[in-house]
Amino acid sequence: MDLSNLKPAEGSVKTRKRVGRGAGSGLGGTSTRGHKGAKSRSGYKRKIGFEGGQMPMQRRLPKFGFKNFNKVEYKAVNLSTLQALADAGKLEKIGVEELIAAGFASSKCPVKILAKGELTAKLEVSANAFSAAAKEAIEKAGGSVVIL
Repeated sequence: MDLSNLKPAEGSVKTRKRVGRGAGSGLGGTSTRGHKGAKSRSGYKRKIGFEGGQMPMQRRLPKFGFKNFNKVEYKAVNLSTLQALADAGKLEKIGVEELIAAGFASSKCPVKILAKGELTAKLEVSANAFSAAAKEAIEKAGGSVVIL
């Protein structure tokens, strides 16, 4: 065995279909494109979304709605969560950093404190936003609110 008699494995290499090389080849004439129509012509390129003249999908379906790119998505944290954090860690100050460390918020979203649950601990809470009821409940428990 040497370089002069190397061959690929049997059946691993197919011969190329030589289209449009005369009638004797069996692939002359229409060159496997069929008769007439846009696909048989030279220079044919199908437009994206073209459905053969039928009204295309993107024109059949109605347009609706919009996305407000100025909308601010807050991560909601309830008073019950703040109470649980205060009980677990005996904290007087709870800020965004403490909430991130505890896994209740992420650094990607601003934090908003909501009024669900009870708060008995006297806390200094700092966050990006507060609901009016949450602000009132924190101050009623003897704590203070800091808006970042």
